[in-house]
Amino acid sequence: MFPLRDGIPSRRLPIVTLGLIAANVAVFLYQLTLAEDGLRTLFYLFGVVPARLSDPAWAADVGYASPGWFSFLSSTFLHGGFLHLAFNMWTLWIFGDNVEDRLGRVRFAVFYLASGVAAGAVQWGTDPASTVPTIGASGAIAGVLGAYLLLYPHARILTLIPIVFYPLFVHIPAMAYLGIWFLLQLGSGIQAFGQAAGEAGGIAWWAHVGGFLAGLVLLKVLLPPEAEQLPGPARHFLYPVPPTRGHWR
Repeated sequence: MFPLRDGIPSRRLPIVTLGLIAANVAVFLYQLTLAEDGLRTLFYLFGVVPARLSDPAWAADVGYASPGWFSFLSSTFLHGGFLHLAFNMWTLWIFGDNVEDRLGRVRFAVFYLASGVAAGAVQWGTDPASTVPTIGASGAIAGVLGAYLLLYPHARILTLIPIVFYPLFVHIPAMAYLGIWFLLQLGSGIQAFGQAAGEAGGIAWWAHVGGFLAGLVLLKVLLPPEAEQLPGPARHFLYPVPPTRGHWR
């Protein structure tokens, strides 16, 4: 399923959402200037490497100069390829503007970054011995999806469902679309337990699960009381990466 648009218009320009997209694109353009070795180093230094956090002795032996806690934030701005970036940014654009509308710009920025940190922490907790870096914005974006589900469960998502060579376009209620999405992530995460990165498809499923659940909680914490009283519709509501590059999320 590929989301094309939703049915909830923005009330104002989503400056934070646009800023996050611009920041991700800028970092990706920087990545394109790096040779293979430099890109690999970038992913390992600024992606979440669970073993670096779980085993300081191992981290020191292989040359990590710091524990790497900043990677919970920095990893959300790194991507493994153009399609990885494009799908994440498109999803953020469709759902982020409406969540930003309801939370406000400052709260939404805090919400997004906190969701990304939570996603990285869950991925770390589910595979603490992994030496493969986890990169990508989709853990933070999963938090946006969780918030959107609570805010607009009855919104309609225009979705592309490719059936062999026939493109099927359908409007799916957000509750169904996001519910199916979450169950797919959860099922894939359970199936990936005990598998190596390559066998799991190179995708950090548990970061998606953790980000989505964090979004449900953080929305309740950060949503201003006046946003709960908005009238009208507002009340209703991948591609694998080589194991040497890291997990995508």
